[in-house]
Amino acid sequence: MNRLRTLLFSILFYGLSVPIVLSVPVSALFGRAAVVRHAHVWALMHRMLYRRVMGIRVRVEGVVPPGTYFFAAKHQAMFETLELQLLLGGPAMVIKRELSKLPFWGWAAMQYGGIVADREASAGALRSMMREAKALKAEGRSILIYPEGTRVSPGEQPPLQSGFAGLYRALGMPVIPVALDTGIVWPKQGAKRPGVVTIRLGEVIPAGLPREHIEARVHAAINTLDRG
Repeated sequence: MNRLRTLLFSILFYGLSVPIVLSVPVSALFGRAAVVRHAHVWALMHRMLYRRVMGIRVRVEGVVPPGTYFFAAKHQAMFETLELQLLLGGPAMVIKRELSKLPFWGWAAMQYGGIVADREASAGALRSMMREAKALKAEGRSILIYPEGTRVSPGEQPPLQSGFAGLYRALGMPVIPVALDTGIVWPKQGAKRPGVVTIRLGEVIPAGLPREHIEARVHAAINTLDRG
């Protein structure tokens, strides 16, 4: 049954995603705010399908206070890349360089507010990432990063990538860590399954802490739901 649910979800999600993504240029004519609203239509479609087809529900613990923040989230599935856009009010998002180069989708992501991270972590790439993030902050956007650098399975807790501390220092924004357990119902491989996903918004961490302190606090906070 779960395999059939997963197949139906995939057919509907990717089939509906094509016209949504291809129509981004129309929204882009009206500015970035219109592109963000457009992206939220995609995320709402995803939410409708995971609820009705997959039988997945989301439990949110905590609230986002008013203001702009540097969100640092655990990454276990594609699920949160869309769901967090809705829950966190449309933050700009740090994405891998290879994703930014995908035909059409990469362009659409940059119109939304993508901040390109390079796995090589060269000085030039880090400076470029910081410039992009500061420009989006100046637009009044919050910033979202997956600081472990990649999607991981439940139980995996890799160290934070260096780009997180660099952005934290450059942006001077308070951090809200986001823990989640999406990998339990949305594994890297195999069928997805019904269940309840928990997304936990941690306490606000102030700007200006030493690197070792902010990394330790964020790493601990985003792994509070790890049940691997």
